[in-house]
Amino acid sequence: MLMTIAPSGTIRLVYTEELDLPALGSLAITPHVSHVEPDENGQWWADLAPIQGPKLGPFAKRSEALAAEVAWIEEHVLS
Repeated sequence: MLMTIAPSGTIRLVYTEELDLPALGSLAITPHVSHVEPDENGQWWADLAPIQGPKLGPFAKRSEALAAEVAWIEEHVLS
């Protein structure tokens, strides 16, 4: 899990349940910053347009699209 911590103490990360984040304090969770959806051919796409990112894909599996989505966010938003 990649997270960034600002001087103000604000932490940014892609939310997972690996850590019990509510135990650390109050949370402000931004709902979906991208969309992972299948197309009419059953191929999966990760659309990062809500954060001015690209559309990644196609992928044969949803898990591949999700992994590409997280990798892009970690490289371009969190780092």
